[in-house]
Amino acid sequence: MLKIDRIETFVLKTPLGRERFFSSQASFPERTSLLVRLTTSEGEVGWGEGGQYGPPEPVQTCIEKVLGPQLLELREAAPGVVWDVLYARTRDFGQRGPYIEALSAIDIALWDLVGKRLGASISDLMGGRHRDRVRAYGTGGYYQSVEFDRDRDLEVLGDTVAGYAEQGFGMLKIKVGLLPLGDDALRVQTVRERLGEDFVLFADANHAYNSQTAIAMGRVLERHNYEFFEEPVPPEDREGYARVRSHLDLAIAGGEAEYTRWGFRDLIGGGCVDIIQPDVCVCGGISEIQRITALATTHNLRTIPHVWGSGIAFAAAMQVCSSLPLVPYTYRPVPLQNEPVVEFDRTRNSLRDDLLTDAFTVEDGHVKVPRGPGLGVEVNMDVVNEYKLS
Repeated sequence: MLKIDRIETFVLKTPLGRERFFSSQASFPERTSLLVRLTTSEGEVGWGEGGQYGPPEPVQTCIEKVLGPQLLELREAAPGVVWDVLYARTRDFGQRGPYIEALSAIDIALWDLVGKRLGASISDLMGGRHRDRVRAYGTGGYYQSVEFDRDRDLEVLGDTVAGYAEQGFGMLKIKVGLLPLGDDALRVQTVRERLGEDFVLFADANHAYNSQTAIAMGRVLERHNYEFFEEPVPPEDREGYARVRSHLDLAIAGGEAEYTRWGFRDLIGGGCVDIIQPDVCVCGGISEIQRITALATTHNLRTIPHVWGSGIAFAAAMQVCSSLPLVPYTYRPVPLQNEPVVEFDRTRNSLRDDLLTDAFTVEDGHVKVPRGPGLGVEVNMDVVNEYKLS
């Protein structure tokens, strides 16, 4: 029986300085996250994460003022039971946003605890491993400025993505949506020309377009043989998603800004996407991502988890990717076509690369899934103390 006796939260922030970058929606002057550490009555420790997308402080407040006290009152903290109880008690005001991110963090930490107690990895507890390593795709090609200097910026972009290839990546996702369509079309073309026709490319608009402009950009991506188009329109615009998907041949991906199985029920039921992208630290944690991926397989849709945050977030995503089945099943798995891949952001992220005692690395285009119990990773408390604000 798991009984939680102590809940600690850590707001982590690290400035990027001159390495600040932009997506279509915002500048990123720092990397932030919210970690939670749960300690049982027997002294066992489990880690979870939330608060990646926006300010982490609201997520911290949800844990410390609302969810945490209720968790401490429970006689037993089995992850699935805790999820259902805490969600039901906050349903009237917490169906999305910080409350679900807070619940995600708690849920991941509980799964980490269960795995450690049983001596099994989370992927083993989820039903077993389909793979011990996962092919990684780099996320890069961000904007360095909101202004566009054609010659300079295209040269920098080309050199940057060439560097990713030298690091061993054979798949890359770039950003679009900040600039006028014509300028972004040049960026799309530059990356393809620099990396060659055999390199696998994706594009992410971070919901910058309406359906009309998204279709126009999608046709640019198709001309340059990009494999999928992520978040072409705002997440609330289900009809726009469906319209974009109906006009393009390349796969449409989305879901990083969705919460719980009910959000994905509507995303999938609306015919919006070919690929779902739940973030385990946002959508509801390990307990909920199991339900979401079951829903996706029912509709023969691929799952490629979104990953953003610290080493805890990446470890959780790796455990999920290890457990995902082929969709659809074939005798010979094909990465991206029916086998999951994992996102490995290429901007500087000390919260990911320094937080764990053993950092994740890319070898031959793949990342190994940790074999240890629970998340399979150990947190360096010196790094937590270095970056924590509270």
